[in-house]
Amino acid sequence: MKVPLLPVCLLLASSAGVHTWRSKEVRVKSGELVALQCRGVEDEVIWTNHTAGESVLTGVVLHGKSLVILSASVNHQGNYSCSPRTDWFMLRVYTAQSGEYEERSTYPKTCYTQESCTLHCPNLNIPNNDTPNITNHGITWNKQGESLPKVGYFASVEENDRGLYTCTRSFLYHDQRYNRTFRVNLDVQPHKKPEKAAAIVSPRDGDVFHVDVGSAAVILCKAVTFRDSGDSLVWLIGDSFADFSESSTVSFNITSEGNHEGRNITASLTINKVTKEDLLNNYTCKLESDDQPSTFVSITLALRERPSYVWLAVSVVCSLVGMVLITAVIVKFKISITLFLRDSLGCHRNTSDGKSYDAFLMCYQSDTEVGLIEEDRDRLKSVLEEDFGYSLCLDDRDVLPGKAVAEAVLDCIEQSRTVVLVPTSPDPGLGSGLLSVIHSALVERETRLVFITTESKDVSESGSEHVALQLLREAGDCVTWKGKRSMSLSSSFWKQLRYHLPATQRTPKIRLLPVSV
Repeated sequence: MKVPLLPVCLLLASSAGVHTWRSKEVRVKSGELVALQCRGVEDEVIWTNHTAGESVLTGVVLHGKSLVILSASVNHQGNYSCSPRTDWFMLRVYTAQSGEYEERSTYPKTCYTQESCTLHCPNLNIPNNDTPNITNHGITWNKQGESLPKVGYFASVEENDRGLYTCTRSFLYHDQRYNRTFRVNLDVQPHKKPEKAAAIVSPRDGDVFHVDVGSAAVILCKAVTFRDSGDSLVWLIGDSFADFSESSTVSFNITSEGNHEGRNITASLTINKVTKEDLLNNYTCKLESDDQPSTFVSITLALRERPSYVWLAVSVVCSLVGMVLITAVIVKFKISITLFLRDSLGCHRNTSDGKSYDAFLMCYQSDTEVGLIEEDRDRLKSVLEEDFGYSLCLDDRDVLPGKAVAEAVLDCIEQSRTVVLVPTSPDPGLGSGLLSVIHSALVERETRLVFITTESKDVSESGSEHVALQLLREAGDCVTWKGKRSMSLSSSFWKQLRYHLPATQRTPKIRLLPVSV
């Protein structure tokens, strides 16, 4: 069904055909669609026909900055302009038999055999995609002299694909089809493989080959060429070609392998027994070509360096000495290092054993040494609790009244992570029976024991010590109280005692860096 085209009135110029701007020439075949586009304008524009006079043009669609003539005729031919920018167009409408139009509307395209080829249909003077009621309906290709349609893509173009192709762009306007045709002249040229020069790929010029005197040495020279013949690879010793006679100490062999990308040539130079004189010669690999300059690569021979075991021995000795020194330092300063890591860096294992106390402080009566006086015992308790932040279980403070002594002691051991035994003098201490009970409880619960001793011996020493006390002393870690020398918080006594005690569960009041005594 054909839809009648409404007439469109364009403004008339006051001086028809007279302007000072250069016009853009637009060519179209009679009966085909053509569009004029006003460039660089965003707003609505005014189109003016400077040739039609007072006549009314039909078949024209105006949209924004586009003027679309659906079916061009000689009535549409002439000069057009758009404002406010004032672009000028000279529209020429040719008849279907016009040779000038065919010549000036043909676009060249060159492709090469055995290669893919895509024909592109020109998109000159066609409607924009947003033009109302005008829909792009695709492109069809036809080759001149053939009735069947062609595609515009060749996976591997051949010579018989050469020729003149016509592409037709179709547009629908109110269900009416309008066309715009272009011509593309395809020229197919034979595929020509680019010439590549032969070259030596290895070795590189100036390379040094390491050899052993008295042993055989094989030197390989590799080259690549892209021709079946005309290139050769040879070896020179000094300035002369190598002598490969039967009596010569040098032998030569050449191999060649070819594929679709080229030919690989390998020339091997074999020195049957390397002498010191061979090290003085220059060896040159020469690639000779019929139509290209020769290529040279020179190499030299050098004695292979024997591995030296001196530095290896020195490195091993230094490593061993370093390990010994590090081990000695760790052993000597392990207490200071442990306390530093624990106090300053917090490197210790967090305990979650449900214990209530860090240590259970117990006094015992020693038969072989002078114990700590009450003033020293009080200082021991206050320093551990107030300065270092330990939680202590004390029998005279934390034991509930009314309990038996043995039961109360076992309860404290059960709730403590460590048991600290402190010698007393002259106050009475634990009896021998209770010491045996403590030893059995420590063994059963695997509780750590710290045994504090003194330097002074009891004047009434009988020469023997109770068996239970001996067993406890052997099972625990001993720390010696040295009287006034142990008063300072940085003394070795406090360091050793804290080293054997677990990390505190609360932050101490002070932080002490390890100081050697």
